[in-house]
Amino acid sequence: MSNTQIEAALADLFEQWSGQRPDLVLPLAPSGSPRIYYRLTANGRAAIGTYNLDRKENQAFIGFTKHFHAKGLPVPAIYAEDLDRSVYLQEDLGATTLYSYLLQAGEQFPDYLVQLYKKVVEKLALQQIRGGEGLDYSACYPRPAFDKQSMLWDFNTFKYYFLKLAKIPFDEQALEDDAHRFCEWLLTTDCSHFMFRDFQARNIMIRGGEPYFIDYQGGRQGALQYDLASLLFQAKANVPEAVRKELLDHYLDTVSTLQPVDRTQFLQYFHGYVLIRSIQTFGTYGFRGLFERKEHFIKSIPFAIRNVEWILENAHFPIELPELTKALRAVVASKKFEPFDRTKGVASLLTVTINSFSYKRGVPADPSGHGGGFVFDCRSIHNPGLYEPYKKLTGRDEAVINFLQLHSNMEEFLNQAYLLVDPAIENYIERSFTNLTVNFGCTGGQHRSVYSADQLAKHIQEKYGVKVAVTHTEQELKGWKN
Repeated sequence: MSNTQIEAALADLFEQWSGQRPDLVLPLAPSGSPRIYYRLTANGRAAIGTYNLDRKENQAFIGFTKHFHAKGLPVPAIYAEDLDRSVYLQEDLGATTLYSYLLQAGEQFPDYLVQLYKKVVEKLALQQIRGGEGLDYSACYPRPAFDKQSMLWDFNTFKYYFLKLAKIPFDEQALEDDAHRFCEWLLTTDCSHFMFRDFQARNIMIRGGEPYFIDYQGGRQGALQYDLASLLFQAKANVPEAVRKELLDHYLDTVSTLQPVDRTQFLQYFHGYVLIRSIQTFGTYGFRGLFERKEHFIKSIPFAIRNVEWILENAHFPIELPELTKALRAVVASKKFEPFDRTKGVASLLTVTINSFSYKRGVPADPSGHGGGFVFDCRSIHNPGLYEPYKKLTGRDEAVINFLQLHSNMEEFLNQAYLLVDPAIENYIERSFTNLTVNFGCTGGQHRSVYSADQLAKHIQEKYGVKVAVTHTEQELKGWKN
């Protein structure tokens, strides 16, 4: 379906549910999946619309949600569905995720965040145990349980998309033997509860100070430890070890009110599930980062490495995993994933000048006197300026940003730009150069080029710490202020 057809299908469903045609159909920022989300509103009523071609995944999410909602668990309500058109509506839980709290806190982990996490682990235990009771696991997709086959799929992704691409040597058969031994041991714990599969801060909404859970369509039957490991060892969440221990104890206190629990045994298996989750994470980062060259995933690899380093130093398993341990120690010892030393960039003389411009006016002159630099043509990217709702907006407006992220190849375009610009910046820092210019042009200098310039500026400041000067040529000529 085209974008217009998707929006029409969601608008029809919204009208069927609310009795009113929506006055806003706003695409939301994309997730890591092929699902496309919109916010629809009309006269104070709101819903989140989802478009997803995978019917089985839709059926799993809708079925789980109705089951959990009927038990009073913290999930959105399902308002309406039309699976023949691959769309459904769910309750709008707002725009604040637990991850946004982490970003706000920065390098700190203040007490209010600890208290919020405690609420999350309490509700996690309820959802896993009470939510798993009476659940129809035959609806799970792609498998009804996190079984040995599921774990081996994760191992294969880890081997071929991370270890191979990272050029970490390993003995294929020996590693396969370790994988089978490890999976079989993990499955000797209680695996009879609901397992989210991807329980992390981006999938936890916060509304009125209370957590709500989304994106559990990949859920299945499994061990309690996996989801807790996913949350407490989420790579970029960087939860301090003392806080992890406090949250683990709090979680087990909640579980003990629901069923008997052997804390010593739980902890041993917990460390094992931290490791299998880390293996899954490495596989994802390898595929999305090392293979697809997506910067966000590459930048996350050092955090995942630190988690594995902690496991290697602190966990003790009743089985031997010599080849897996050897491969993981080689990953930890490798320095190829270490981020650039920002202190060099902060102390350098380099200023990166970034311009957005309109090709109708031409490429901006370089006032530094050095000439050269990069010029990127954004005109091949799907243009939001062709559509009436976006004509008076710019590349800094949420609606335009979401359009570019969802309905264009902007992410791939910027990834390629980063791959070209980054080595130049690193080279210029080493050689004590003072200027580098990067220009982004589009038809009107209003949407695509503005967004691209802002994104590159953010990328450079976060990664290198050098001075960045941004000029939105066309917009500033119109009196628009940066």
